[in-house]
Amino acid sequence: MSTYLVTDAAACGDRGVLAVVAAAVRGGATAVQLREKTASARDFYELAVRAAEVVDGRALLLIDDRVDVCLAARAAGARIDGVHVGQSDLPVEQVRALVGPDAVVGLTANTRDHLREIAALPSGTVDYLGVGVIRPTATKPDHPEPLGIDGFGALARVTALPCVAIGGITVADTDALATVGAAGLAVVSAVCSAPDPEAATRDLVSAWEAAR
Repeated sequence: MSTYLVTDAAACGDRGVLAVVAAAVRGGATAVQLREKTASARDFYELAVRAAEVVDGRALLLIDDRVDVCLAARAAGARIDGVHVGQSDLPVEQVRALVGPDAVVGLTANTRDHLREIAALPSGTVDYLGVGVIRPTATKPDHPEPLGIDGFGALARVTALPCVAIGGITVADTDALATVGAAGLAVVSAVCSAPDPEAATRDLVSAWEAAR
């Protein structure tokens, strides 16, 4: 989870999502989450199958929100490692029941109430938490109140689950987020909007390795 790309079709521009995913994986991304808020189920499914071919097991490949797309792509033989869901998606216990014990399940959390609810879940329900946003971000206009780095650290300290920071993160935040307990950095614009997504990913990987 250390260098975690979350895709955004608009930010990828004319290059397209698959080209950016390929570049990020070449640059050393350890996880890729396909996030498609407006695509049809069929289009998202086809993207997932093609992305699995591009990633080819070199990074974790996760589907955002759409458990149906995750299951359909896996049924077609695509190597999809799991799913990431938010607080308003299917209950995470049901997600785990659907995807099985071997899939990776991530859950968005940004309040202490969320963490208390997660702590009450059976062991193994959730594998990691996406915690944020750190700063306001244009790629998710309905984001909650920004936590800042200190707010992120306050949440990360009260859960045993790995916490991946997300929301307006740049490479300059790596040291501070690692210091307060981040298990990784999830980025959107820092890679998707970069002139050279591969180089931008390499910079993030190098900064993370130095910080850890």
